[in-house]
Amino acid sequence: MKLPTRFILFAVIVAGLGYAGFHWYSGKSATGAPEPAPGETIVTAERRDIESSLLLTGEVTPSLQIDVKPEVGGKIKKIHVAIGDTVARGDMLATIDDRDLQTERAGALTEIEGAKLAVDKTRGNYERAKALYQQKLISKEVYSNLESDFAIAENNLEKAQRRLQTVDDKLRKTVITAPFDGTVLDIPDSVNEGQVVTAAASVNSGTTMMKFASLSRLMIDSHVNQADAPNLVVGQKVDIAVVDGMTGSLTARIESIAPLATVKNNVKGFKVEAEIDQGVGRLKPGMSVSMIVPIGKVANAVSVPVTAVFRDRRDNIVYVRRGATTERRKVTIGLTDFSFAEVKAGLNEGEEILLEEPSKMPAKS
Repeated sequence: MKLPTRFILFAVIVAGLGYAGFHWYSGKSATGAPEPAPGETIVTAERRDIESSLLLTGEVTPSLQIDVKPEVGGKIKKIHVAIGDTVARGDMLATIDDRDLQTERAGALTEIEGAKLAVDKTRGNYERAKALYQQKLISKEVYSNLESDFAIAENNLEKAQRRLQTVDDKLRKTVITAPFDGTVLDIPDSVNEGQVVTAAASVNSGTTMMKFASLSRLMIDSHVNQADAPNLVVGQKVDIAVVDGMTGSLTARIESIAPLATVKNNVKGFKVEAEIDQGVGRLKPGMSVSMIVPIGKVANAVSVPVTAVFRDRRDNIVYVRRGATTERRKVTIGLTDFSFAEVKAGLNEGEEILLEEPSKMPAKS
């Protein structure tokens, strides 16, 4: 027969962050009730306030972040910013050497001049031919040929002008500017002045010259287990804990909960984004944080340590000590925190219970 297994409140808390968040929150919501001393095997059911919460881990990310890629290929002429620089929209980030394009532009201008001369010449021939044709002094074939020559000359002029427009557009793109007010997060070590970069023909192509983001609005990206996701709602306030022990109020608000479950690190759950309300200036992109999400609170509830509750199939079990005998009793569990569980039914205040299953307790000498 399969032995009952110990009731577990949280299966896994991420190393480091979970530890920091646990102690931070325990200090914040302590009720003054001491936890069982090490080695103690019998405790008494007591009344206390219990505040239940979820401990979620996530990473700080900007709400708006892009990879800056050139729209034209060429050699980097100058990088105008450094990592950490804050720039305004339209400020120069980098420039691409435009000498080849300037040569191409000069060729386009020459081509336009030649095309204009051809248009002027064929226009004169066409207009004279038109007058002679109306007087029936030349054949229709001669007139049609001169008319076609004029149309071709006009077409060549239009193509030359479009070529110049294309070159001018590329020249404008050799100056890479900030698309919005933001901060330079990173410039790859491989990106240096004089390096040849390729143009971005799609999202996944082209040379990434730098990472650029707006830090005025920071988010926390997290992945919530499918069992815990129903306890979250958009707009819910959460507290933030960080490993390095920052002091002061750090809070966030749940901005979105993905409608479709995904698998991350072999755990099926939902992507959750929370917008940081307070502490934006102290939190930086890439930092790992814990979020304390309140689930519920009960006052003056009969409670026992979570380690005293055991699981037998679908039932929660406690072992009640009655003098020299032990009674196996089914209980109904309500809210739980990191240390204690509310007992809604099956146990009275003052009753003594075991922290170990009787079969696992050491024999009395």
